[in-house]
Amino acid sequence: MIKVFQQFAYNNLLANHRLLSAAEELQQGEFETKRTGFFPSIKKTLNHNITVDWFYVDALEGGTLGAKAWAVEEPFDNPVDLKVAQKQVDFRLIGICSELTFDMLAQNLQFYRFNEPIGNILSHLFQHQIHHRGQAHAMFAGTSVAPPQLDEFMFSSDHAERARDLEELGLKEADLSNF
Repeated sequence: MIKVFQQFAYNNLLANHRLLSAAEELQQGEFETKRTGFFPSIKKTLNHNITVDWFYVDALEGGTLGAKAWAVEEPFDNPVDLKVAQKQVDFRLIGICSELTFDMLAQNLQFYRFNEPIGNILSHLFQHQIHHRGQAHAMFAGTSVAPPQLDEFMFSSDHAERARDLEELGLKEADLSNF
């Protein structure tokens, strides 16, 4: 189970990187244009993802950020700055998952209004990311940029497709082969 969470953390980083790289290619105004979705723009959706990441990653690190994580609903006006910040929190999440032990997954973490096992928190966090990335991904269909491939990262046959992403993130193929 530990290896699965570690793999999810790397997949999360790669998917966020690819989606935000596509967002950087949007034409002027497309990032914030109103669209159909739970959060009605790519900007709002991806800003929501990062504020929720800040909340949960901070809690998993033992912090006290709490609801201050989303005090600013849209902290980033452009995908370039959002991509930098998302990468930072994604690497923090990788660090958390790299330190996991089986016993830690069952440990309850008391934070904000929650008292949950760490395994449940991680499962929720990864599902949350996938859920909202999917919404943003669908919104790309109405833009000048084709929705990027977000689900082919971990198979050995996907190496060629992820090589550029790994290079841009400063990772090596070996970082993904430890699973």
